Amino acid sequence: MGEFVTLEVADGIGTIRLNRPPVNALNDQLTAELADAARAAAASDEVRAVIIYGGEKVFAGGADIKQMAEESYPAMAIRSGELQATMGLIAGIGKPVVAAITGYALGGGLELALAADFRVAGESARLGQPEILLGVIPGAGGTQRLARLVGPAKAKDIVFSGRMIKADQAHAIGLVDLVAPDDSVYQAALDMVKRYAAGPALALRAAKQAIDHGLDVDLATGLEIERVQFAALFGTEDQRAGMRSFLENGPGKATFTGR
Repeated sequence: MGEFVTLEVADGIGTIRLNRPPVNALNDQLTAELADAARAAAASDEVRAVIIYGGEKVFAGGADIKQMAEESYPAMAIRSGELQATMGLIAGIGKPVVAAITGYALGGGLELALAADFRVAGESARLGQPEILLGVIPGAGGTQRLARLVGPAKAKDIVFSGRMIKADQAHAIGLVDLVAPDDSVYQAALDMVKRYAAGPALALRAAKQAIDHGLDVDLATGLEIERVQFAALFGTEDQRAGMRSFLENGPGKATFTGR
């Protein structure tokens, strides 16, 4: 798809692969290509779940500091908006998304992982938001998605200190969902999303939207979002197939088409 980002599809799984050696630093070109890959994954009926992967050695080491160091406020106001918009496209993919983290996920790299639904990390992976050590703060979701995921106190510790945390520590605070051997990270992510790829795509999208949007509103509004999404699914083929299969064969045996 692009020079630094590709979308590879096999068996219903779309892998968004970052490949900008040595550390997949997020420069303007990679960010734009990542946005294109997110749009393509969201739009493709062949993609039922998504893995974001930086390769065997590193997930993403953050923003390209060489490019950023001498930037002005007006330039960064625009660039930060573009970077946030790209993370929003990742978060907005209406399909299960897992980040497969090897090596480092730092700064913008961690913010990319935070935009996924799930995170699988290698045993030697290191995660962090080191922006404070550069005299700035996270600008692509690190102060917001991180706090919502692990709570404000733990998020403040990670952001205020700029320290890197180990995979087992990240797992203990809920920052990652699974720790796997370093050479099995992609396979662990693949195993995680395989269970969703054969599921009812429209119901999965509705569930994701209800949970994500419900977190940003009061309970009554969230319940209304849920009710509308629930009722709408009674206009899908998958609802009919799922309920007929349940009545005829018992639970968990339906075949879904995604329509």
